Formats: sequence, structure tokens, C-alpha cells
Amino acid sequence: MDNISDATKHFVDLRRHMWIAGIEVDLRRLIWQIAVTGKYISAKIHESNRKLAGFKNIYDEDQLALDKSSDQILQSQLRFSGFVREYASEELDSVIQIGKGDEKYYVTADPLDGSSLVDTNLSIGTIIGIHKGPVLSGRNSLVAAMYITYGPLITMVYSAGKGSHEFVLNREGEYVLSSENITLHERGTIYSLGGLRNEWTDDHRRYVEYLEAEGYKLRYSGGFVPDINQIMIKKGGVFTYPSLKTSGKGKLRLIFELQPMAFLMEQAGGMAIDGHTDILSIVPESLDQRSPVYIGSKFEIEKAREYLNASKRKGGLHDL
Repeated sequence: MDNISDATKHFVDLRRHMWIAGIEVDLRRLIWQIAVTGKYISAKIHESNRKLAGFKNIYDEDQLALDKSSDQILQSQLRFSGFVREYASEELDSVIQIGKGDEKYYVTADPLDGSSLVDTNLSIGTIIGIHKGPVLSGRNSLVAAMYITYGPLITMVYSAGKGSHEFVLNREGEYVLSSENITLHERGTIYSLGGLRNEWTDDHRRYVEYLEAEGYKLRYSGGFVPDINQIMIKKGGVFTYPSLKTSGKGKLRLIFELQPMAFLMEQAGGMAIDGHTDILSIVPESLDQRSPVYIGSKFEIEKAREYLNASKRKGGLHDL
């Protein structure tokens, strides 16, 4: 779509933007409804008392009451939308049917990514993938993705396959266009590193040493949404949570976190790989599948692939 001029874009709300972009009616209604749901989740965050729910989630992590509430809010809003057949959440152990069975969309959610940061008042967020088919299909079914960042401002970045666009929630409660067709620079200046250094593989360590020698600035919050958002808004850089010596599959979940973010990053001209393969080309085998990730602007991701394939090129065994 043609860019909306700077002089008028602050008058363009989310619904009008999607209409101008020619996104099909049901999909834009669904995206708008999820964006509105983000306002309800934000309100719940503000009234949170930060107490744990008192039980573990399916990944044996402490589950904040806020995670559970956010998941229930999303379920409730989507259940009666008329657009969603099935819903899969990081807080559930299986895909659940929330529609009548003839709806066209399937939604995945990390309802509140970074919820462990609530007590420190750092930014957190919601990650959504919208599929037109069962969610274990990778690139073949994903038609849209979005994330909402709850920080000093509430912002949302969405894509329905026609670029990635940022909106800001204004005082009137409307999402208004802030940055249209976000386009990453070929090369960035920041890097975000997950995993303990003493658990890194040799190839990954050499890659990080290259970034450090090139003067990249370390920016890492411990939250996937704010760290990806920083790369998006700063228009370049790399986030990585790699394969570790004790955890070859990495930490982040393929369906709920990585594939929606990879979709958004590719739509902004970036890339996302597991070290070798494009994240969106991986066909998930299970809901809880994890994967290493290198995601950001093209130069840094291709450089990561170069370093992580170094052992194979030398004819040696890869050190995973």
C-alpha cells in the first residue's frame, strides 16, 4: 500500500488503515478486536496486585495471576467473535475450540510475555498469531501477526502480509498510526543476548565476539516483546536466544512467540532463523516445541548463519 503522509497519519486509526490496505473484512475485524482486548489486558495489569496464582503452568514455571487473567480475557473476547474456530495459548496444554466449528481463523497467543517483569515495572506484552488453518502448519497457515507492548505507552505492531505497522493508543482510546511500513536497515547497531555466557556454544560465542568487536550496543530487558520492539522501532539489530550446551532446543516457543515475531520481522525486511533454517519454514511437531532464534536485520542474521555453519564447513562436528 502507498504510505500515508506524515501530515495525515495521526488521524488514521487502525480500522481505517486496514480498510485502506485492502485487508479482508473478517481478518481486519479480528485484528481490531484483539487490539481492543489489549486495552482490557492493560487495565488488568494496572490493577494487578502482583501476587502469584499459587500453582505452576504446563511448563512448570511460576504462573502469575496476571498470566491467567490475560489468557481468560483473550479467550472470552475471541469465543464470541464469530471469526475464531480454535485457540491455542502458552497457558493451555492443548488447542481448544472456542467457535462453532465453521469459523476460518485459528489464533495462537502468548497472553502476557515477560510477566515476571511486572514487579520491576518493565515493559511487557502480548503476542498473537492468526492462522487460516491448523496452527501446526508453520508458514503455510500464518496470515497475520501482532504484538502489543504495555509500557509508558501502549503500542501495537501488526501485519497482515502487507508490511508491519505501529500504532499508539491515544488518550481517546483509539489506536492511531505512528509508523507505517516499518523497514529495517540492512544493518543495525544493537544486540540482545539471552542465555548464560558459560552455556554458549563456541560458534555462538565467536558470533557475539564479532558483534562486540564491531561496537554493537547491548540492549536486553529479559522480555521478548520489548526487546523485539526495540529492534523494530530502532530499525535494526539482532535478538538471540541460542542453543545452549545444556539446552540445545533453546528457550522460546516456536508457535506462540517465534513464528508470529518472525512474520512481523520478515514483513519489515528482516529475518529470523534458528541458526540455520528460517523460523517460518519450521513445521512445528508439538504445541510446546522450542527453538533457538536469531532475529533482526538481514546483515546480523546472515552473519549469525555464517558463524553457526563454521564448524560444518571445516568438516568438524557442530558443538551442540
